[in-house]
Amino acid sequence: MSWLDDTGDLDDEFEDFDESSIRARPNPKANRPRTKRRPAHDDAVIGRVLGVDRGRYTVLIDEDTDDERTVSVTRARELRRNPIVTGDLARVVGDVSGDEGTLGRIVGIVERTSLLRRSADDTDQVERVIVANADQMLVVVAAADPEPRARLVDRYLVAALDAGIRPLLVVTKTDLADPTQFLSHFDGLDLRVFTSARDEMPTEEIGAALVGHTTVFVGHSGVGKSTLVNELVPTALRATGHVNQVTGRGRHTSSSTVSLRYQGAEGNGWVIDTPGVRSFGLGHVDPANILAAFTELAEIAEDCPRGCTHLADAPDCALIEAAERGELSETALARLDSLQRLLQTFADKAEQTPGR
Repeated sequence: MSWLDDTGDLDDEFEDFDESSIRARPNPKANRPRTKRRPAHDDAVIGRVLGVDRGRYTVLIDEDTDDERTVSVTRARELRRNPIVTGDLARVVGDVSGDEGTLGRIVGIVERTSLLRRSADDTDQVERVIVANADQMLVVVAAADPEPRARLVDRYLVAALDAGIRPLLVVTKTDLADPTQFLSHFDGLDLRVFTSARDEMPTEEIGAALVGHTTVFVGHSGVGKSTLVNELVPTALRATGHVNQVTGRGRHTSSSTVSLRYQGAEGNGWVIDTPGVRSFGLGHVDPANILAAFTELAEIAEDCPRGCTHLADAPDCALIEAAERGELSETALARLDSLQRLLQTFADKAEQTPGR
């Protein structure tokens, strides 16, 4: 079909049409065109994420003021790919009155000072964020029932130091077994240790170490972590369980990560209680940071050649040479074995990675 006649002029049929005759396709939803520009949310308030339950976050607003309150919020759509975890400082908009039935929205996260993570195992590249902005990790183990696992504690220490978090250690149930031999495994480390019997829990001593800090509690199921949390924060009401006498394993009682305020005679702090775990993968950790968890070995390793792997077959390794000369104590030898086991895991993973 031509718009022109034989002479090249506009055909008579179309002479009455102009620009106003063009019809635009109707917009039945009457919505605006989508844009990537997001509002600045200058009116957002900052709140501490205390916990998450099925997509709803509990956030503390106006902390340490007369208007302090908790609000229920969801995350903004643009943050759906970003993990928001207990301990995060969130930017919240919407209804932040805290009244029943109200709902706010998280539109951003304040830059984190630390991030504690773990993976399912050492070969898993997918990491799970546990908590944000903690500056201490309290590792809880039992002297017996269940038996303490030094290797698991090593992994906690590595994860803490990789995240820039100071580690502490609590040994519970010392009325059931002497923890001296177990604790000798950590000789030479800058690690503060608390011991606790079933009816003699040093809550004041541990509490004093929590003042002014955000401390994440971690530990194997059944070691008494939730019991300790309830002693320190009586309003916590964390569920406690027992150890299966057949398997020797603890039953998972705490199913979620929550942030609780510690209020002591010397001041306040924050306790972040986490579910008990039986494994702690380090697939996300840079192997170069592992040595930092073994302070006394790190000093000797300063004489190692550049790029030394510190593995059992590493040439000219100062650690191996010191061991061969008999310069390492039995405790240091055990620590070296633990270090090499962790480093070997990463070496095996590198060999299995395609393209390496």
